[in-house]
Amino acid sequence: MTEAPIFEAEGIEKSFGGIRAVNGATMDVKRGSITALIGPNGAGKTTFFNLITGFYRPDRGRARFDGREVQGRPPYVIARFGMVRTFQITKALAAMPVIDNMMLAAPDQPGESLRNVLFRPLAWRKREQEVHEQAIELLDVFNLTRLADHYAGTLSGGQRKLLELARALMAQPRFLLLDEPMAGINPTLGRRLLDHMQRLRAEDGVTFLFIEHDMEVVMNHSDRVIVMAEGRVIAEGEPQAVRSDRAVIDAYLGGAGHGGIE
Repeated sequence: MTEAPIFEAEGIEKSFGGIRAVNGATMDVKRGSITALIGPNGAGKTTFFNLITGFYRPDRGRARFDGREVQGRPPYVIARFGMVRTFQITKALAAMPVIDNMMLAAPDQPGESLRNVLFRPLAWRKREQEVHEQAIELLDVFNLTRLADHYAGTLSGGQRKLLELARALMAQPRFLLLDEPMAGINPTLGRRLLDHMQRLRAEDGVTFLFIEHDMEVVMNHSDRVIVMAEGRVIAEGEPQAVRSDRAVIDAYLGGAGHGGIE
């Protein structure tokens, strides 16, 4: 028996004025996979992410995560289900230290309740110590430990991108959506990020869906590729098959390409 996908979207649509940004997008993501979502600029990829993670409300269509419908739900509810995303333009809390940015994302913190602060001091202090240790471990993965006490607003663009990914992992996601994770990151840290994705998939069963324009990353680090153009899915399959798909070549090169996507 084939295992059900962890995520399914059917007929997702969204218009802004007279512009149809997402036009009936339908796709599924296999559980435990690393899936790339690609397409030319303006294809609707980031808008699609916003629709399925609660930042926009779709005009039509349905989205299901692990059997639960998520369209129209607020982002914090979807994140609590285990479906977490990062952003193309980072959303670090600039006026807070890096370590606090990390610790805020951790679930199940008794110290968030005034009652627990007053009457269960040992419980919240123990959990806070666990969260702090987890945060430091993740910062170390992305070479950010030395910046733990710096304000997030002082980080470079690439460092903020890594901080946002590390913070997303603090939420212990089962399905992680990454919007251009390699943008602005130097190649060495980029390789660490990709290696960590593979390790999380292998050891913890985390599923990934990532938007990316770097075709080398897409071809070498994804199990499956989904291609969007003009707000809809035009192709999907294994990386090498998608690379030579005529519809994909036309979408990227306007029909001028002959040998596949480079």
